[in-house]
Amino acid sequence: MPKLDLRHLDPAVQKVWRIRILIAGAVATVAAAAYDVLNLFDTGRFLPLGLATVSALVVFGLASWLLPRFRYRFWRFSLTDEELFLERGIFNRVTTIVPLRRVQHMDVSQDVIEREFSLGNLVVYTAGTRGSQVILPGLQFDEAEQLRERIKLYITDEPV
Repeated sequence: MPKLDLRHLDPAVQKVWRIRILIAGAVATVAAAAYDVLNLFDTGRFLPLGLATVSALVVFGLASWLLPRFRYRFWRFSLTDEELFLERGIFNRVTTIVPLRRVQHMDVSQDVIEREFSLGNLVVYTAGTRGSQVILPGLQFDEAEQLRERIKLYITDEPV
């Protein structure tokens, strides 16, 4: 296998991931605060007053600071003439190789948060059932569309 020129995702994807974690953290903090308020006068409560809320704030605060950095650091990809190569994972490294001749169709998608940063995801659907959807996140929207057009050149209507 030739040496691949692996590229990082767009750095703005870290902000998108951070915002998603903070939204989840806000929901968890509200739930923890509700637990604290509902059990305010309960002498047999499971947790001391305020511990649930403070714990949620600390856990999600640290997660929003650390996880996007590490996730970005270990997410790389490359597109060659024959395959799309993805490498990702903080604790469990996953390497995915998608032969371009196996691609059935593709989407370029973006959610509300990604739209604010002009980012998009390239979603590649392959033949087969296991792992038939491969998502390449954190691309500039224009770049995701260009990659889709480049990969489209390899899709044929003939059976392989």
